[in-house]
Amino acid sequence: MPKAQPSPLDEVDLGILAVLTREADITNKALAHRLDLAESTCAHRVRALRERGVIRDTRIRLDEAAVGFPLQAIIKVRLANHTGPKVTTLFDALAALPRVLQVFHVAGVDDFLVHVAVQDATALRDIVLEHITTHPIVRGTETQLVFELRDGAGLLAR
Repeated sequence: MPKAQPSPLDEVDLGILAVLTREADITNKALAHRLDLAESTCAHRVRALRERGVIRDTRIRLDEAAVGFPLQAIIKVRLANHTGPKVTTLFDALAALPRVLQVFHVAGVDDFLVHVAVQDATALRDIVLEHITTHPIVRGTETQLVFELRDGAGLLAR
């Protein structure tokens, strides 16, 4: 039997998501008031969006420099071979490293982009030499320092 397709998002769902992507810590009462919904309806809709996996999680964002990790970089990783299980193992290992903010498995010349925040250049070097190039399928790396990072407008910007 084919898997049922999830119902499409309606204007109320999109309104809820637009507010929550800007203000994840808004109370249900304030969210309902902003969207002119009953509080119970709003709470039900948010819960349904979570259950459907549309809202994957809610996180706080830290100022990396304020907590002692002012240096950010993107480490490009190129692989020598691309066997499925080895790629998956490396992906998991990269994502599990302390100071790694995000890992992208990408197409093109590079295979992974690893976004890190560290305390200094020595710590950056250590991540590359002790935790990335030690994997047998890694052919090479290239590190780019991040001077500044800005958020984009997001998925629901109008």
